[in-house]
Amino acid sequence: MNSDSESLDDECLYWLLTGNVKNDEHPSLECKENYGVENLFKEATASKTSEPELRGTPQAFLPGEIPTVQDRFQAVLKRRLQIQIQDHPPLFPWETQLTEYPDFLDEPSMALVPSWGWMAQQSKLDLPIPLPERVFRQLLEQCQALVTSSVPLGAKLVQVVENFFPNESQALNDIAGLVLRSTYRSVNTLDKMPDIQSDYSDLQPRQQMALSLLAAKQLLENLTLPLSATSPVVERQWLTSVGTLNIKVEYQSLGKLTKLLVQADLPVKGTLTLRGSGTLAMTTSSSSGYLSVELGCEQLNPIYTLEVEFPEIDEQPLLFVISPTM
Repeated sequence: MNSDSESLDDECLYWLLTGNVKNDEHPSLECKENYGVENLFKEATASKTSEPELRGTPQAFLPGEIPTVQDRFQAVLKRRLQIQIQDHPPLFPWETQLTEYPDFLDEPSMALVPSWGWMAQQSKLDLPIPLPERVFRQLLEQCQALVTSSVPLGAKLVQVVENFFPNESQALNDIAGLVLRSTYRSVNTLDKMPDIQSDYSDLQPRQQMALSLLAAKQLLENLTLPLSATSPVVERQWLTSVGTLNIKVEYQSLGKLTKLLVQADLPVKGTLTLRGSGTLAMTTSSSSGYLSVELGCEQLNPIYTLEVEFPEIDEQPLLFVISPTM
């Protein structure tokens, strides 16, 4: 790919993320909270339920009577807004339904800890704005479900995010192509990432698609540990709510014996499980610190999986895939 085409892809993705691309095929939806409010002026001027309707010639108001009419309109407007809010209470961005919260917390410090232990890794992703926890969690779960799949990366990205955007397969495919070709994947071009001054929920659908696909691509890269003859050692870091998980995977060849060695520095007690083509090795630590697990074989398998489990922060383990290409 030449530099001109890469520059064009970058520019297209930049304009897409910043919302400057007009999409006539996807008109904006009407906000339910605003329904009925736009006709308030008409209702306010015609809602004198306790007074007889004026007949004949329209009444002319004297200058001194205009404030009275304005007060009447404002009172009707305020009352109608109160009714709308009572019937349709506003929700926080992370809520899907009305939720009652306690007046105080017994342990206020708990409010500072993310409710999901793997969420802290988002701060390591190169995104213009953060994703809501609900979106990040679903993306990570889908990435882990597909990380061992042999389908091409572009198709894998679309499968990761398609549940967020049903019936938008063509748009997702188009934007996934931009994400794959864009040089935003390069660490040296992070200064080109657009500055978006909106929350995820306020973005246009195509902006949300681009942002979700960018996050999915980086998550799949974080969860993949490639080994090769020229790079027999690979390391990864994953931030958690209880500290940083450090992983080192090494391919060792001792004569005819091939060994895959995994070393991890755990922030809390946990379990490592290494699997490959019917073989399994597991080890558990009762405290934080270094832990290692290895599998020996005559020939390397196409892929291995590594599960890292921290019962303290989540019942579901974090799944990595190790892909040797020797």
